Amino acid sequence: MAAEPTLEDLMRSFEHSAVHLELRDGYSRNDPMLDAWLAGIRLDPADRDSWWHPWLELVAQTTGRGVPVRRARIVSVPVSEYIRYEYDVTFRNVLVGEQVRWLPRRQATDIALPGNDFWLFDGQLLLVHHFSGEGDKVGAELVRDAVAVRLCGSAFEAVWERATPHEDFRPV
Repeated sequence: MAAEPTLEDLMRSFEHSAVHLELRDGYSRNDPMLDAWLAGIRLDPADRDSWWHPWLELVAQTTGRGVPVRRARIVSVPVSEYIRYEYDVTFRNVLVGEQVRWLPRRQATDIALPGNDFWLFDGQLLLVHHFSGEGDKVGAELVRDAVAVRLCGSAFEAVWERATPHEDFRPV
């Protein structure tokens, strides 16, 4: 039996769109970059070598072939320290062509949202991420169920329509 494709495999293979919805106010607390940020170290956008990594290269290749990559984040306000960090380093995503928007959680009350973060590829295939209560990734699953795909696709589009583009959002 063939192994399921990874996120990286999916990013290389989709043809029309990739959307990513993030619903948590914090992810892994065991992140050296987060620790450095909490210690006051900030990334310099002009010093690409200090923050570049393979994921960003993959997104740059994807957007470079004309395929949009959109990320929406639903966040509590006031934002958590993790979200402040995430906001501060999002310039990297934007520089490689990813479109990023932010939506305060209170503005999402009337949107039917899935229970998990996900990627949706070409409007047909979901990669659902599962996290522990502490924000550590504990698994992922591919979902092809048409009902789940439709729910996640419509949820993403509703969030995207209301959300503020990264360049206009100010975390409070």
